Amino acid sequence: MQTAYSPIWPAVLGRFTWHDLPFVRAWENPNASEIIGAGAASLVIIGFVITVALLTRYRRWGTLVEWVTSLDHKKIGIMYVAIALVMLSRAVVEAVLMRMQQAAAIGDPGFLSSDHFSQLFSTHGSIMVFFMAMPFLTGVINYVMPLQIGARDMAFPWANSVALSLTGGGAILMMVSLVVGRFSTGGWSGYPPYTGLAFSPDVGPDYWIWAVTLGSIGSTLGGINIACTIFKLRAPGMTYMRMPMFCWTSLCTSILMIFAMPPLTVATALLALDRYLGFHFFTNDLGGNMMNYANLFWLFGHPEVYILILPAFGIYSEVVSTFSSKELYGYVSLVLATMAIAVLSFTVWVHHFFTMGQSANINTVFGIATMTIGVPTGVKIYDWIWTMFRGEVRFSVPMLYSLAFMVTFVIGGFTGIILAIPPLDYVFHNTLFLVAHFHNMLIPGLLYGLLAGYTYWFPKAFGVRLNERWGRIAFACWVIGFYLAFMPLYVLGASGMARRTSEIFEPDFRPWLYVAGAGALVILCALASLVVQLVVSIRERDANRVFAGDPWDGRSLEWSTSSPPPEYNFAVIPHVDGRDPFYDGKRDNGHYRRHAHYDAISVPRNSVTSLSIGVAGLGAAFGLVWHMWWLAIIAVLGIVAALILRSFVRDTHRTIPAAEVAETEHRWHDALNAATPIGRDVEFTPRNQGLAETAA
Repeated sequence: MQTAYSPIWPAVLGRFTWHDLPFVRAWENPNASEIIGAGAASLVIIGFVITVALLTRYRRWGTLVEWVTSLDHKKIGIMYVAIALVMLSRAVVEAVLMRMQQAAAIGDPGFLSSDHFSQLFSTHGSIMVFFMAMPFLTGVINYVMPLQIGARDMAFPWANSVALSLTGGGAILMMVSLVVGRFSTGGWSGYPPYTGLAFSPDVGPDYWIWAVTLGSIGSTLGGINIACTIFKLRAPGMTYMRMPMFCWTSLCTSILMIFAMPPLTVATALLALDRYLGFHFFTNDLGGNMMNYANLFWLFGHPEVYILILPAFGIYSEVVSTFSSKELYGYVSLVLATMAIAVLSFTVWVHHFFTMGQSANINTVFGIATMTIGVPTGVKIYDWIWTMFRGEVRFSVPMLYSLAFMVTFVIGGFTGIILAIPPLDYVFHNTLFLVAHFHNMLIPGLLYGLLAGYTYWFPKAFGVRLNERWGRIAFACWVIGFYLAFMPLYVLGASGMARRTSEIFEPDFRPWLYVAGAGALVILCALASLVVQLVVSIRERDANRVFAGDPWDGRSLEWSTSSPPPEYNFAVIPHVDGRDPFYDGKRDNGHYRRHAHYDAISVPRNSVTSLSIGVAGLGAAFGLVWHMWWLAIIAVLGIVAALILRSFVRDTHRTIPAAEVAETEHRWHDALNAATPIGRDVEFTPRNQGLAETAA
């Protein structure tokens, strides 16, 4: 007799049973935890249906296909950021649920089961690192960096699209885990042997393995592409020491991605071999050694922290310089500090497991290295402060995020020094003190930076300024919410409260957990404010257009084009003769010159094969999760077929005629001539049409 726990048509559906659907589980056991799970699955399905309905209603399927098959680095960058914002929404809601559960579970089971709570902290961490932070920073780099170095696209446009499609496939797999099956309960790091077959025979760890694998392969491809673009496609005259700081941090980030992502891919592959083929790399018996996994994972994991942080450091450099109306102070020291951080990031991974049995001498070496890496970071803080000193500081939303970062990040750095001391780490390890420190570094260090970059470059990408008022409301909620949500965790951790605890038995923790819960709700308000800001900005777009291209009196080359830029970026490749080529050039009347003649320009054609690889990768991953071997085999063959088909394609570029280029450029120059140059005191008003006043 068929039951909810029996496989249905195993030859086709693998190990799927009716009980793997959250709706069935909620029907059988209608408690709060299962109902919340079914509600989350419903939101995913409803969101999908609404998206399909809107695309059909407004006949936008062609537009969607055009975007997802595009090889234009700007469209790819925007799609990366869109993925990141969607995943951020899910991760924030999950964080709020965890804080509400802990606040409600003091001497009480609360409203979430322990298994559901474990899934939440696993998905929250995995999403925030692999499918929010990585796509967000990769998208910003994709969009901005080629414009800053005077390039027309990335070095490998097709590989760029493949990287996006693989990352998107991993993100979709994370969302599918809400609807079919359950996710891993092994945390974002997926430590075996708990995630091995003996202790976790369900589909959860498999979802984690294949989603992370898709994302890590995409990130490796992205890193190679970014590095090659900076090495080979810089405009004439743009030497390394003339690159904007964001390009320097992008370069160092890409090198870290190239060397740090493969250990993660190897770790997940070996864990998959343990689970699928009975290998014993990380098991408790037959020669398995879990410490090999810990070393592989954190050999990725700590460089990953700087993969996340360095692009944000580059954004802060651009923002602080622009909104201080000053050249960046200490450029050379900032470059050296960035390279020092990149090198040192590979020397500190053991501090993630001081308590796992290595000798005191080894712990001492890695503790000293951990403290040392704080020195170049301190150099950056001082350089940003000196950039603002005696500058004409304008407190725009990106600048507010930068200032909040400097204060909050330094606090997190002090707690990092505490954790770098092995005896103290023994005390705080696996407590909420560690959770507070980690978020104290990544929320101001990464998220504030990416939100600053999102606000700063949004006018460049879409030709419209974001609403300033709602941007400030969102900023206030992010900052207030952070302090309320995470500062109490330092006290709780120092008091001995373990992290990942779904039920609390110490009543003295109650007031701190209530404050942390209130902070989580304020952070949810911050997310809602971002949504409102976007909606209001779209409604007010006609009043806030900046087609002329330079709303902030920018300094680097991305501001020397229209907003949004044309597909080819630059009609004439610029020649660079300084570190702030656009800022200096527009004051010499050299960057708004109308050319008498324009040449035809070659740009990459759209490609279906890159999208096909991502779709097939998603299909292979889903098939492997559910043991649908036919699907996995067909999908892998599809990837091979797409690669072979692409190798036969010869007509990979199309030509934009000179007449079309000339028409586009003349339209922009006409807008420049019609716009009124404005001073910085009115740059947040509708008078700002994207043309800065350039009095020397």
